[in-house]
Amino acid sequence: MKAQVMGIGHALPRRILDNKELEQRVDTSEKWILDRTGIRERRIIDPEQTTSDIACQAAKMALEHAGIGIEDLDLIIVATATPDMLFPATACMVQEKLGAWNAAAFDISAGCTGFVYALTVAEKFLLSPQYQYVLVIGAEALSRLVDYNDPTTCVLFGDGAGAAVLGRGQSERAGILATYLGADGRGARHLCLPAGAAARPASRDTVEQGLHFLKMNGNEIFRFATKITAEVSEKTLAMTGFKAGDIDLFIPHQSNLRIIKAAMRWMEIPEEKTLVTLDRYGNISAACLPVGLSLAVQEGRLKAGDLVLMVAFGAGLTYGGVLLRWGCDN
Repeated sequence: MKAQVMGIGHALPRRILDNKELEQRVDTSEKWILDRTGIRERRIIDPEQTTSDIACQAAKMALEHAGIGIEDLDLIIVATATPDMLFPATACMVQEKLGAWNAAAFDISAGCTGFVYALTVAEKFLLSPQYQYVLVIGAEALSRLVDYNDPTTCVLFGDGAGAAVLGRGQSERAGILATYLGADGRGARHLCLPAGAAARPASRDTVEQGLHFLKMNGNEIFRFATKITAEVSEKTLAMTGFKAGDIDLFIPHQSNLRIIKAAMRWMEIPEEKTLVTLDRYGNISAACLPVGLSLAVQEGRLKAGDLVLMVAFGAGLTYGGVLLRWGCDN
């Protein structure tokens, strides 16, 4: 039996930070943000919240959708670039908050590709009879790491979480059909958090230089993304023999509308088969894909038997794709 998404959920903070407010806070304009990125607004977590808090909210929704109890979980994997702490794993915080005492727990750090990496790892665990249900979460609190004096980054990112419960499906047809992963460490410096870990421990100098904020070489990331999105899509599809025309729903990483449209043109995927959440929620990194999948279910854009392609790229530089046939009747 294939690994199958048994339940899906998402959590999006209440606070909306729109372009008009950013225009008043930083040297940018509402029109520039929209024209360059396609983003109108993004969500920001409350001051007392953490990444693990919104991860738990998404997890509870996914568990309810799957119809399984917290005690049934065997493993929790959290994909995040914004952990509660450097260690221990945010997945352990989630385990404690959920009370999932039967589950092992660990994090995956693969930037915006984290959810694809985590799904792939979860699929492999489900090959073992020891694991029946795996909770996979993509959760981010990027508002805590962006510099609101830097208009090139603060306009892009938002907060949120998405979660999926994976198990062994009862259908030979539905489930994860293919996953494809890759990385190019030569581009690691183009998207990173320079200080605060072993290479550059926190000091007065690192704080004064703003090295605890996310840093990005936008031009390099844009060049990489426009090339890799279509390439990963083609390689993921090629593993199964499906073509772009067979896809019922395309969920690309939500980084920039121009990148998404370039991929759509390259693969000749129409707008009605492409899910875009970027305008409402911005780039929520590892949460983009599971939030998108959950919203597609909520909005009635997915039915049992639909073929779904999800593709992402991110810090590392990492990239990956997942092709699955949706098996839930929603």
